[in-house]
Amino acid sequence: MKNWFALLLASIAGALPAADPIKRPNIVFCFADDWGRYAGAYAKVDGRPSLNQIIKTPNIDRIAGEGAIFRNAFVTAPSCTPCRSSLLSGQYFFRTHLGAILNGANWDSAIPTYPLMLLEAGYHIGKSHKVWSPGTPADAPYGGQKYAYEKSGRKYNNFSENATEMVKAGATFAEAKTKLLDEVKGNFQSFLADRTDGKPFCYWFGPTLTHRAYEKHSGVNLWGINPDDLKGKLPSFLPDVPEIRDDVADYMGEAQAWDAGIGILIAELEKRRELDNTIFVISGDHGMPGVPGGKCNLFDHGTNVALIVRGPGVKSGRVIDDFVNLMDLAPTFLELGGVKPPAVMTGRSIVPLLYSAQAGQIDATRTWVITGRERHVGSAREGNLPYPHRALRTKDFLYIRNFAPDRWPMGSPKFTSRADIPTFLDIEKSTYAAFADMDASPTKAWVVHHFDDPEFKWVYDFAFAKRPGEELYDLAKDHDQIKNVATDPAYAEVLRKMSAQLLTTLKEVEDPRVGPSPVKFELPPFTLPGK
Repeated sequence: MKNWFALLLASIAGALPAADPIKRPNIVFCFADDWGRYAGAYAKVDGRPSLNQIIKTPNIDRIAGEGAIFRNAFVTAPSCTPCRSSLLSGQYFFRTHLGAILNGANWDSAIPTYPLMLLEAGYHIGKSHKVWSPGTPADAPYGGQKYAYEKSGRKYNNFSENATEMVKAGATFAEAKTKLLDEVKGNFQSFLADRTDGKPFCYWFGPTLTHRAYEKHSGVNLWGINPDDLKGKLPSFLPDVPEIRDDVADYMGEAQAWDAGIGILIAELEKRRELDNTIFVISGDHGMPGVPGGKCNLFDHGTNVALIVRGPGVKSGRVIDDFVNLMDLAPTFLELGGVKPPAVMTGRSIVPLLYSAQAGQIDATRTWVITGRERHVGSAREGNLPYPHRALRTKDFLYIRNFAPDRWPMGSPKFTSRADIPTFLDIEKSTYAAFADMDASPTKAWVVHHFDDPEFKWVYDFAFAKRPGEELYDLAKDHDQIKNVATDPAYAEVLRKMSAQLLTTLKEVEDPRVGPSPVKFELPPFTLPGK
């Protein structure tokens, strides 16, 4: 599952005449798969015990210290393809047609995308790793391999597995790490070497190393992350037990490898004296995979991601509280590149936030975001049905509307007794059969195997059980979002207001789920071929 999928991008629209390339910044966008917001720089932002007190990310922390770090950055969808569809198009995921789903995704070339618009405006563009779909003609605009820079290798994508293999073959970890990071350097150098006439450049660095699966015990064996150091720092819905601490430590090791790759890009830009003319952005496509409440969920653990920006004109040392959706990056990059964003984009440029001298809440209107999901894994539910839900997140509350509460949120169980569980949840083979919308993992296996344990049954239910039509979480009292107060009379007015705001906004931005054809995502062309 560490391959990169579907976004065949074509069609250019709306570019203004190119500005003087000397005055326009370069754009380097570092976008990790399944990373969430794990970096040392977020330890102070968290304001409570967290994994960020343990993780070591000196390169990410440097960019945060020399730039701005966002507290309330969210994806529009906690699933890789719809998130990327949204980010590239600057629109809510549900407006991107077949780009709004994972299995069965296909890009509509009529939708404008920021890389192509920057290309038309005179930027040199390219990417390494997960962004655009393979298998398209080499000369297709921004498709296939024409703008891919990966000839130095792709083994960095599976860092823990490949580093472990090298170490077992006799290399030191330092030697294995250097070899894998040399791929990152070579790919970036190839991209920069293709730049002509001093053009500004726009580069997407999208490795998948934080995506499942990871080499077991690589966190401690490669990076020296002691799983016991994680005690007391896991969110409450992750049982603080050895098996889960071990699994999370391995994930943190991959996040530290991600940080090391970012360091290579920084060093190369510094060597070429380009760093200070580069908008350097770091983020990820959703939260932690293979755990309760993470990837594919509308809780913060699934949708709240890192966003860190450094560059010319960006005031440093600030924590920004404004609510930002990653679809806002497309109009932001266009504005920085001297290109007028097309009217179809629902995202709003964050350039005013970046250039402000203020910290905290800057724009009084940026107090909420909307997130959602339709289909992730096609086989998760009978008939390839999606799990349609949308959420409104504010500073004080999270409201979730589940449009089909009769469906399993993470997919159907596929087992009827304890004896069936090993068949459907074989970690060594990464089987996704049970609850297929949650990645296979040791954590997932542990939770499923404790489905009838009185102490941990609530965690199993939190992760997998069917959910009511409405959920409401009071964030001041319930940071981890585990107590649904939607039926509490004390919250009736909050529930009413948030429900009304969510549905009104969804209609305004033409969400098919609440429009004239409210079952659109269950019908062709959204159904899988032959289904």
